[in-house]
This record gives sequence, structure tokens and C-alpha cells, in this order.
Amino acid sequence: MGGVAGALLRDAVAVEMPHAADGWPWSTLLVNISGCLLIGVLMVLVTERFRAHPLARPLLGIGVLGGYTTFSTYAVDAVVAADSGGIDVAVASIVATPLLALLALLAVTVGAATTRALVPGRGAR
Repeated sequence: MGGVAGALLRDAVAVEMPHAADGWPWSTLLVNISGCLLIGVLMVLVTERFRAHPLARPLLGIGVLGGYTTFSTYAVDAVVAADSGGIDVAVASIVATPLLALLALLAVTVGAATTRALVPGRGAR
């Protein structure tokens, strides 16, 4: 259930934000970074701030956010770009993605820290 919901959200972003004219996969980047921010928020909420149902974390984290984020799609985006003559975009995407993964780590950290600062809670379990 969660994975379907996340995949539908990801598809909605892709429909509303198609790849740029140059073929750069901005929607894939947006989905991955925002998903990482949300996983940071979620983990603080369900482990530190609220007494959540034991299945909330896997449903929302693995299911919804796992279905929403799509780090493997960058490879498909690169192949599509290369097939359509955008070899420069394909190579840039393949090289940039591991570097951009550092932004994902930062997004998780920012999401967790911001949630800790803004949401009062009962403390760590």
C-alpha cells in the first residue's frame, strides 16, 4: 500500500515537472532530495516525538518514501538521454548523481534537525 502511494506521488511530480528541454532529469533530483528530507522528518517523529504504531515506520518509511524516492531512475534517465542524442546529459547525470547523494544525506540531516527543533516531544525512547 505504501509503495503504491509513494510511486503515485513520484509519478505526479514527473507529470507536473517533465525533464528540461536539455534532458536533465530535474524531477528525479527533486523527488530524491525531498524524499530524503521527509525520511529525516519521519524518523524523528516516529522514534522520538510520538508514540507511533510499530508498523508506521515501515509503512511510511519503506513503503511510501521508498516508493516515492527513486535513485535507480537516474540510470534510466541517463540511458534515455543518451539514446536521444544527449550523451553529455547522460554522462553528467551518471557522474553527478553520486555527488548529489551527498545532498540527500544533508537533506535527511536537515529534516531530522528541523523536526527536533520544531516539534516538542517526549524525548528519545
